[in-house]
Amino acid sequence: MNTTPSQFASNVGWDAEDSSHLYQVNAWGGGYFAVNEAGHVVVRPDQQVGREIDLHEVVEGLKARDLTAPFVIRFSDIIAHRLRSLNDAFATAIAENDYRNRYSAVFPIKVNQQRLVVEEVYRSGREFGFGLEVGSKPELLVVMAMAEDADRVIICNGFKDDSYIETVMLAAKLGRHIIPVVENFSELGLILKHAQKYDLRPQIGVRVKLAAEGAGRWRESAGEKSKFGLFITEILEVVDELRQHEMLDCLKLVHCHTGSQLQDIRRVKEAVTELAHVYAELKLLGAGLEYIDIGGGLGIDYDGSRTNYESSMNYTLTEYASDVVYRIGSVCDARKIPHPQIISESGRAIAAHHSVLVFNVLGTSALDQFRIANRLEDNSVAGSEIPQPVRDLYDAYRGVSERRLVECWHDALQAREQALQMFNLGYLSLSHRGLAERLYWATCARVRDFARRLDEMPEELEGLESILSDIYFCNFSLFQSLPDSWAIGQMFPIMPIHRLNERPTRNAVLADITCDSDGKIDRFVSLRDTKRTLEVHELKNGEDYYLATFLVGAYQETLGDLHNLFGDTHVVHIRLDDDGSWWIEETVKGDTALQVLGYMEYDTDELYPRLARDCEKAVRENRLTVAESQRLKRFYEAELHGYAYLEPDTES
Repeated sequence: MNTTPSQFASNVGWDAEDSSHLYQVNAWGGGYFAVNEAGHVVVRPDQQVGREIDLHEVVEGLKARDLTAPFVIRFSDIIAHRLRSLNDAFATAIAENDYRNRYSAVFPIKVNQQRLVVEEVYRSGREFGFGLEVGSKPELLVVMAMAEDADRVIICNGFKDDSYIETVMLAAKLGRHIIPVVENFSELGLILKHAQKYDLRPQIGVRVKLAAEGAGRWRESAGEKSKFGLFITEILEVVDELRQHEMLDCLKLVHCHTGSQLQDIRRVKEAVTELAHVYAELKLLGAGLEYIDIGGGLGIDYDGSRTNYESSMNYTLTEYASDVVYRIGSVCDARKIPHPQIISESGRAIAAHHSVLVFNVLGTSALDQFRIANRLEDNSVAGSEIPQPVRDLYDAYRGVSERRLVECWHDALQAREQALQMFNLGYLSLSHRGLAERLYWATCARVRDFARRLDEMPEELEGLESILSDIYFCNFSLFQSLPDSWAIGQMFPIMPIHRLNERPTRNAVLADITCDSDGKIDRFVSLRDTKRTLEVHELKNGEDYYLATFLVGAYQETLGDLHNLFGDTHVVHIRLDDDGSWWIEETVKGDTALQVLGYMEYDTDELYPRLARDCEKAVRENRLTVAESQRLKRFYEAELHGYAYLEPDTES
């Protein structure tokens, strides 16, 4: 990270606008997030300035309601706005391209299967006729009960067994507008069997294994080696099989999936064009096609750079919709066939923005904390001879100046290496090794501080800020709440939610509270390059310091695990009234210790009685007093029923 000298100047002249620029809120926020004059992050559910929710005010309100961080805060109104934005973008593209059919989104509930999220998507999508997509039998059972509107489509993807297909057929007879997509050829036989059994002419889809390649982390979701889909040869066999059963008119949909988070619009164009040609050819062969499902892939600009980077996207929603509509329409016009209804499965684009993970900082570890006395002898054990590498480190420390920065840095590196070699050979005492350590880090800090005053950072010293970064210990589990950050290196925007009218004076990496070395975040979004540290504020005694991770509404909750038995966080649904005030629609309390132990099949009914028996035994053997025993039992029982995360001490 190249840090400008002004970043670490005094707080004079720093305001909320400077923080907004520093954390690039306007770039990745998509109009949904901003910084107000009080220095707090605000949420704008419909992107309107003035209609906003102060995020820090919400956190304080939750604290007053005895809900402590960490928590996921969902802004349900953002989902409604995202759905409207999708509809409007395609409606505009349809009008501009004289496209003679409509668009419908379906929400893949695997993106966020939480009941309140799925219900919000389905409710808000009603006026646009948007539907749902399922990829498993449990998801199918949920959606069958929820999706009562006969004109809103249910797309069934994923592997399907006999009972899955039978359930789909019965759902069709019930009146659901449901389309099973054939992912492998054997599924067609099951569809035909149950269609005959229930005297039904079902709507059928096929997924095409495109030759067009995907892009980004999920590039292998597309192409000839992709997990799902039929080769063209197999699709022609499907056509022949359906024709033999006089059911070719039942083939209603062609589908493809080019991967999640497509960052390059060229891949979108290639895939849609190929799929449109497949659609047209099948239509000309006599298939009763009415729908073209372009799958997921519509990206989210996590870093705000608008580039062909895996955490970004080099196109807008307007451009995406325009390209999709134009290419499908052009192919159909060239073949003189009717325009199909366009379906997309843009789950990430619908859900990502609406959820924010908020957590508090528990403490810090800093490497520039060491202080050195003016005389070398005052830093050492009295009467002991100071080894030469330690003296060299002291000389490097004292010699730091603007003219000798790189020289002193190199001298310190060499002297430290020599000191460690002497220690490993038994020629350096532990106290002198400790002194060498203090001198080395103090020298690094002095070199860094002098370098910050320069107009241009010497290349050799560019890594010093990262080397000397603090560790901020944060009250959350990376594996539970941000699994994509750990598993695939996904970057999410992270920043403080308050004190943004103060200049941040520290650089830090973030460590979670799991006892796992992977439980840290040391890559942060930036418009130019990935930052290795995050700009943060010095902690104040007695004051909570809150950070938030944004755009976490897609996949993070459903992919989380129970590493170290940290379960689900509190989840709070917030809405904005017409008068500008916010209110809590629903609160879902996070897992207690007792609940997560139950998930791991511990006999939770026996845990407390076993400890109580041991306490009584300890009292009988005079190892505990009765008062101590009672205190331990009360503590144990309270912790069993308490939040799995760390909570503030409420005792005075």
